[in-house]
Amino acid sequence: MAIFSYTLKNKEDKIVSGQIEADSKEKALEYLHAQGGMVLSLKESKTRKKKSVKKGKVKIDELVIFSRQLTTLIESGIPIVGALEILAEQTQNLYFKGVITLILKDLKEGSSFARAITKYPSIFPEIYVSMVEAAETSGSLPQILDRLSVYLEKVSALRKKVISSMIYPAIIFTMALLGTSFLVFKIVPTFAELYKSLGAQLPFITQLLVGFSQGVKNNIVLVIAILTGAIFVFKKYISTPKGRKQYDMFLIKMPIIGEVVKKVSIAQFARTFATLIRSGVAIVRSLEIVGKTSGNKIIEEAVVKAKGSIQEGIPLSYPLEESGVFPPMVVKMIAVGEKTGKLEHMLSKIAQFYEEQAETAIAAFTSILEPLLIVFLGIVVGFIVVALYLPIFNISQVIMHAT
Repeated sequence: MAIFSYTLKNKEDKIVSGQIEADSKEKALEYLHAQGGMVLSLKESKTRKKKSVKKGKVKIDELVIFSRQLTTLIESGIPIVGALEILAEQTQNLYFKGVITLILKDLKEGSSFARAITKYPSIFPEIYVSMVEAAETSGSLPQILDRLSVYLEKVSALRKKVISSMIYPAIIFTMALLGTSFLVFKIVPTFAELYKSLGAQLPFITQLLVGFSQGVKNNIVLVIAILTGAIFVFKKYISTPKGRKQYDMFLIKMPIIGEVVKKVSIAQFARTFATLIRSGVAIVRSLEIVGKTSGNKIIEEAVVKAKGSIQEGIPLSYPLEESGVFPPMVVKMIAVGEKTGKLEHMLSKIAQFYEEQAETAIAAFTSILEPLLIVFLGIVVGFIVVALYLPIFNISQVIMHAT
């Protein structure tokens, strides 16, 4: 990409100067002519130092609000540059404000909105960029932004349900872990000293508990190092294509959890695919994006294979069926959608069905997990209590012997 400085006379016969980023001088000239202006001068300038903003994070809900407000402003007749200026002023997230300001700068220099947001993949995912690109080509930016908002809201809602379903079990586990740690590292050593001072012969399970407590306490740095190292190695491994595939396959095959993961992934696949097709994105390009956003390597590979089959003239339903990942109902509905020309409609139905199924599966998983956690932690705490109080049953004999 090169930077070109230009001077042109716009539709209002005003002289405007600025910069544009393009692959070549011809491309820059073509774009400026397409804007309806008369180019007076165009020359390549030295590479400018790009402005940057401090790193930050933009939540999906903030992106939804941004898209909704941008849609409203554009539908009200405000040009996109003016709309972004308004949004930049009222955005409270300083990082997002800085990004919008830089996008504005690019637009004023002749860049398209799609090209400007491509620079910020951490905020605007690939599906967002592709749909905006299709919208700018078809001239339907407000409608596409509205669809994007609906899509992001549904994705966010499903994600929140998954997270919220795990909050209560996580709280139970954390509190029980803290309580158990207090017993093991504070109460057990106190009892151990008492038994030692009395010269009592401890039962086997009490010796086991005391030994474990002392072992962990004396080697706490080593234990933390091992746990940290194990977590690091695990994360590193699943970041590789092979490791991610094996991890995702393991999740899918797990009882109960596998059903939740599969249904959430299929719902995400169908919702993303339907939104892209409805917005005019080519089916091959849609499949490229869908595979990356499915959240599961097994589904991603099946989609990549399907993309290759479509390019060879094979219907989409065939490779999806061969993959063995997609349920028969999904394959049949996609096949019907292809034959009737209503693929987007069928995908929307699949997404709606599996979002509801995912909610049911999450609720079932939570209802099973909570009592299992309570029973497991009850056994652990019960073992500690029995191990601590078992020697007390004959402590009177120990005291008499000691005196």
